[in-house]
Amino acid sequence: MKIRLAAQLQPDSIVDGEGIRTVVWTQGCPHNCPGCHNPGTHDFNGGALVDVEDIIAELKTIQNQDGITLSGGDPVCQSEACSVIAKAAHNMGLNVWCYTGYTYEKMLQNPAHRQLLDNIDVLVDGKFILAEKSYDLYFKGSRNQRIIDVKKSLEENKVVLVEKYKEEKDNSNHYEKPSYLFV
Repeated sequence: MKIRLAAQLQPDSIVDGEGIRTVVWTQGCPHNCPGCHNPGTHDFNGGALVDVEDIIAELKTIQNQDGITLSGGDPVCQSEACSVIAKAAHNMGLNVWCYTGYTYEKMLQNPAHRQLLDNIDVLVDGKFILAEKSYDLYFKGSRNQRIIDVKKSLEENKVVLVEKYKEEKDNSNHYEKPSYLFV
């Protein structure tokens, strides 16, 4: 099975989900959100086709990671391949985050997307909305997006948000440049 990627795997990310993560940058996105930070990933013919087994083999060689993050582009557009990668990551003891412009509710309606949900732990859903952009949010770009605990949501048959990321960051303690010189 092949997957179209926008870039090579990116290990050691600390901004694409909780902990230290390897990011799988998928290629292709239908949403074209104004202000997207990855517009180069929108073209479905861009990037490069890669064998899923090669991705899994590479993940096995990367050390000291807490999990993987499926991002892009929109990984949901390549649900089958992403499901295989996510399942393999779980077998390696890694957790799986996924970013998508689709909503959780919309994903439940599509069997391939639903299968992907079965293989991820946290879903950051919803299109990026420039008017709702904020730097005070944890692991998402705009206030409309949700950080969803997928396992609990599937069990409870309703959206369950990850509690610790519901609130905005407390940025009241802004950095102040010291009045002395570090030597």
